[in-house]
Amino acid sequence: MIKRLIEGFAWAKRLEDEQGAAFIELAICVPMLLILVFGLIDFSQMIFDNQRMSGISRQGSDLASRDAFGSEGLPPIVSALVTQGAAMSIGTQGRIILTEVGGTGSQPTILAQSESLTGITVTSAVGTGVGSPATVPANAVTVLNAGQRLFVTEVFYSYSPMTPVGGLLKTSLASTLYDVAYF
Repeated sequence: MIKRLIEGFAWAKRLEDEQGAAFIELAICVPMLLILVFGLIDFSQMIFDNQRMSGISRQGSDLASRDAFGSEGLPPIVSALVTQGAAMSIGTQGRIILTEVGGTGSQPTILAQSESLTGITVTSAVGTGVGSPATVPANAVTVLNAGQRLFVTEVFYSYSPMTPVGGLLKTSLASTLYDVAYF
């Protein structure tokens, strides 16, 4: 009988020890799970913003290549793209640059260029200034014939994370997202 009492007491003591261990395991796992969830949210938002930027850049080059606004040139297209990017606040947190490139030979030139009036300060990867040399991919240069034009829409966006996980981990995701479309 005394032996049973001692065994029962040992069993109860073991239960108390396991409850403390479960609490410690929970205390270790919850922060890691929160970091994982917050990181997933920020990374997903960045991918979503990048997809929207891709749509805006493609639409801008497509409109320009079809001469959608006729003699008005590139500025109305840029204004329309800023309006389309209003959900992302492209007008304040981004910049759209639309460039018309032409010419033949090894070095095409910038024929026209327009950019959004407000937003972040960035430099076009294509180049700046009408009449200046344009930097475009090598395969784009080979297909440009006399009288042909190439329209390049660049979209820049200053990404800011939704959650504080970057500050907690002392790291950050890309701060400026970039997308470009050639038509």
